[in-house]
Amino acid sequence: MKLTLALIFGGRSAEHEVSIKSAANIAKALDPDRFDPQLIFITRAGQWHLCELEHLTEYQDQERISILEQQPKVALLANGSDSQLIELTTRESLPKPDVLFPILHGPYGEDGAIQGLAKLADLPCVGADVLGSAVGMDKGVTKSLLRDAGIKTAPVLVFNRWQQPIDAQDLASQLGLPVFIKPSNMGSSVGVSKADTLDEISSAVDIAFQYDHKILVEGMITGREIEVSVIGNEEPKASMPGEIKPSEGIYSYDSKYLDEDGAELLIPAPLSEEINNKIRETAIKTYQTLQCSGLARVDVFLTPDDEVYVNEINTLPGFTDISMYPKLWQASGFEQENIISLLIELALEKHHSNQTINTFR
Repeated sequence: MKLTLALIFGGRSAEHEVSIKSAANIAKALDPDRFDPQLIFITRAGQWHLCELEHLTEYQDQERISILEQQPKVALLANGSDSQLIELTTRESLPKPDVLFPILHGPYGEDGAIQGLAKLADLPCVGADVLGSAVGMDKGVTKSLLRDAGIKTAPVLVFNRWQQPIDAQDLASQLGLPVFIKPSNMGSSVGVSKADTLDEISSAVDIAFQYDHKILVEGMITGREIEVSVIGNEEPKASMPGEIKPSEGIYSYDSKYLDEDGAELLIPAPLSEEINNKIRETAIKTYQTLQCSGLARVDVFLTPDDEVYVNEINTLPGFTDISMYPKLWQASGFEQENIISLLIELALEKHHSNQTINTFR
């Protein structure tokens, strides 16, 4: 019996276009014998539209966005087991999804928002639950939890907007130069700057505060950039590691998702068996420490003396043509169609497990 899969994409974050590219790849890779897709596009203003497969796969860029925004508006009415997907103009009830697959990067999708809606609607949802999504999205909270678990991270200072102005000289004395300045709740290198001098810190802080009320200032870790894909619930598995060699010195938003020549990808990463295992074990420990499930990509630095520092986790990684999450699994022997089917199965498994918990006195 086919499952109705609500693939939710677009969204209100700065990673809107990346989400659309990811969703197009996922939609094309769905097993047609197992899944009937419901394609739900969320505009930058937060409106939901039900679209057809050709709207997503046969158009590109702004033309595609324009067409998606013209499709019928829908809403998910969260009402426990009686939840419904409603077409807003006609008030017609549409087929209820059996499972949600949010491919929403950044705020309003990767931060626990859509996961909370799925929970209220009593629907299985691909990826981490509310807690894992929220702590994985907030880099400041992520760093604190990892340090408590004995997992190495870069030295970091966290600032809220109300703490301005920030003393650049004091930052440099504590962390050295250069430093990396990031919004705490933003993914894919959006709003991230490298400051090599005191004068550059001020402008980098201003850029980061455009995207969040809380920012991180991190000391530099000299090392190779390694990424690992993780999949699973209670017994997660890690892919072979891959190495990123950015062409511009920093793995930017464009080089991650838009520019095929933005970085050299070495898959598998040239590592000894001992270091390979150490990185994969660190990725799994990070995944479990942050209460993740379903999937995540863990990014680490490998120093010249073979120490592993976790940079960040991405609980809803991209599925574009140049995204590392599917590339690492393909190199590990799993095609994208099989990975996507497994992610849906894991969501169903997690939902079933959660239903066995007695939440009443």
